[in-house]
Amino acid sequence: MTDQRISSDIAFTPAVKAIQTRKGSRGGYRKMEERGGWQTTVTPELAAFADARDSFFLATASADGQPYIQHRGGAAGFLRVIDEHTLGFADFRGNRQYVSLGNLSENPKAYLFLIDYVRRQRIKIWGTAEVVDDDPDLLERLRPQGYAGTPEQAILFRIEAWDANCPQHIPQLIAASQVADLLAERDGRILALEAELARARAG
Repeated sequence: MTDQRISSDIAFTPAVKAIQTRKGSRGGYRKMEERGGWQTTVTPELAAFADARDSFFLATASADGQPYIQHRGGAAGFLRVIDEHTLGFADFRGNRQYVSLGNLSENPKAYLFLIDYVRRQRIKIWGTAEVVDDDPDLLERLRPQGYAGTPEQAILFRIEAWDANCPQHIPQLIAASQVADLLAERDGRILALEAELARARAG
């Protein structure tokens, strides 16, 4: 194996690799690295997964390395594919602390964590992020149709590497709206069966 940097090195630093070696997982990850490491562009798999999300987590860090994680939510599909290396989203007004924006103003390194609780799948994305607050056309392009939030700026996320995780330890959760739809479908079927039974008895 050469010293040439591969995509997964963004997370697998020498310190991480040393611990992998000590705990016995380095061999498996070395084979992954020999196959080329993690994906670095938007594939159909990533595009479809991102399009189905109505929330995700954005991680940033200050110039001195203090980490911060913030939830981002919107209508499903509000995380958009801009090109094969870039994702973007309209950043909606929240509690106006602006910790993420402040961090990105001095440290562009960022991370996206996308999770599907129903199917117990997750995708981790490493890269850099840029705040764009002077491009109304871009902001309008990223604004989800029919969503009531107020977008303040756009954020463009440039992908350096991404990886899809296994489903271990992810609880299976279902959105209340999905449960309501399923219950409505069930109740409708019950009413139809009751009506059918009543007609049969009357006949």
